[in-house]
Amino acid sequence: MPQLLKVQNFTVSADGYGAGEDQSLERPFGHADPGTLLSWVFPTASFPGRTAPGGSRGLDDHLARDFHHDIGAEIMGAHKFSPHRGPWTDHEWQGWWGDEPPFHTPVFVLTHHHRPSFTLADTTFHFVDGPLEEVLDQARTAARGRDVRLGGGAQTIRAFLEADLVDTLHVAVAPLELGAGTRLWASPDELDDRYHHDVVPSPSGVVHHLLWRR
Repeated sequence: MPQLLKVQNFTVSADGYGAGEDQSLERPFGHADPGTLLSWVFPTASFPGRTAPGGSRGLDDHLARDFHHDIGAEIMGAHKFSPHRGPWTDHEWQGWWGDEPPFHTPVFVLTHHHRPSFTLADTTFHFVDGPLEEVLDQARTAARGRDVRLGGGAQTIRAFLEADLVDTLHVAVAPLELGAGTRLWASPDELDDRYHHDVVPSPSGVVHHLLWRR
């Protein structure tokens, strides 16, 4: 079976932005409020960052549950890992996720600036540069036969889409507008020439878009 490159549980605003402007250490999503943007997934029983039992069931939870299913590695952009621009100046800071990141796999962070790999719990972060095809090959090797998750942000997903490397996408569209930031799309329909496309409204107010290669 081929190893798929999958976008899972990625959330954008109604106008297509995955994050707002002016990202900082205190505001990973820029001017966007993650509590509002991601309000569909935080209450679910399968939310990857959940630290206590309980949580809601239903459609949103069913889709959130796929986050870890048969995933052996993740690729993310540098600004999903950190707000820093340019060369790494603080190797003591190790991301927004604390001592036990929710990935539980090797993570390949796209960056033009070298930084040594490090491990937190069962997640190892590698900092890589080069053609996207080569980075994907590294991630597939590390995944050991399982699929690779493309974690974002929006610019990173766009780059892999433009390189025709993405196999499936699950994108939740939240009922709010950001007006500016990093944009995944102007309309999800712009991918319909390359992907089958199902649209599934949720009682939580988000609309789930499920896309897979034609």
